[in-house]
Amino acid sequence: MKTDIILCGVGGQGILSIAAIIGEAALKDGLFMKQSEVHGMSQRGGDVQSNLRISDRPIASDLIAFGTANIIISLEPMEALRYLPFLKKDGWVVTNSKAFENIPHYPDLENIYQIIRALPNKLLLDVEEIAKQTGSVRAANMVILGAAADYIGIDYHKLEDSIRSIFGRKGEDVVTLNLKALAAGREAARLAT
Repeated sequence: MKTDIILCGVGGQGILSIAAIIGEAALKDGLFMKQSEVHGMSQRGGDVQSNLRISDRPIASDLIAFGTANIIISLEPMEALRYLPFLKKDGWVVTNSKAFENIPHYPDLENIYQIIRALPNKLLLDVEEIAKQTGSVRAANMVILGAAADYIGIDYHKLEDSIRSIFGRKGEDVVTLNLKALAAGREAARLAT
């Protein structure tokens, strides 16, 4: 088993929280894991990206090569396009449909959707709306994680356990909200495919 995941979005969307949850879940599942991340401009709404490599065998490098990622999980549709050269031909793109227009002359959103819809394996969801329905738009990162859960090769219950562990110090209400968002994302993905 080997899964190479690219997580991407912009600063403040919770990309690094997703990476922490997947990483902890992988370790709880007895898997090897390596991670690399870029978040230098995250405080200004800039690009945030993480390479996450999971395997049942030791991993030599934390970087994902072009054309080898199994899945791109993105909280911003244009950021998903940025990393398409890393995706395997049969890889999955799971992305938020809601744009975070943080640059002048943001590309036409319908053109971005056309590129994503042309991919063989894609899931385009308004995770912010789903998160809002579960109680807080701030849980959009957990919705996208739930939507991608069936494609990352880690037991779903390990993801839930990691959410409890990572968010536990913030209180039971925060844990419950994030678990609800995770489940809502998984359900939305299953209904969409």
